[in-house]
Amino acid sequence: MRTFIAVEIGADIRASAVALQESLAEIGAEVKWVEPENLHVSLLFLGEVDDRELHPVCRAVKEVSATESPFPLRVSGLGAFPTPRRPKTLWAGITDGADELKRLYDKLEAKLLDLGCYRKEERGYTPHLTLGRVKGEADSFALAKELPKRLSWDGGRTVVDEVLVFSSVLERAGPVYTVLGRGELSGK
Repeated sequence: MRTFIAVEIGADIRASAVALQESLAEIGAEVKWVEPENLHVSLLFLGEVDDRELHPVCRAVKEVSATESPFPLRVSGLGAFPTPRRPKTLWAGITDGADELKRLYDKLEAKLLDLGCYRKEERGYTPHLTLGRVKGEADSFALAKELPKRLSWDGGRTVVDEVLVFSSVLERAGPVYTVLGRGELSGK
């Protein structure tokens, strides 16, 4: 099953992100917006994970999470991959909590590489909150003009106190995420 590891963003950040999506939608560009219930900060995308590997993955997440303490997370600013001038993916930045997310990523990656159920990413990890994916080039140009106006957007704060393992089932209406495992950040 398609599996990924992520942290939740909290209700306040979720509401701010949805308001930002609605504001950007008024531009008229065709964007596939991430559904409100699916907004999260990804750590690692594992892809297809065999049922037999799921328990060791969840155990690894629990073990790594226990070594870290809860931390504040702030979502602010707006950006795009590959560049703001040619946006294909729109995202909100992570300011407070970015270092902690990178540390979690590094520890989880090492543990999952040892298990053999993860392939190392070519590009480095950049913590972010994906908001939507741009459909076409004309839409990309329309959004590129608007992004600089929202660089100072502030989505709010939350406290990250757990890491989640999700399954992702692709349905006609979009992906449906289900929590498969949890790792509490207890700082032991």
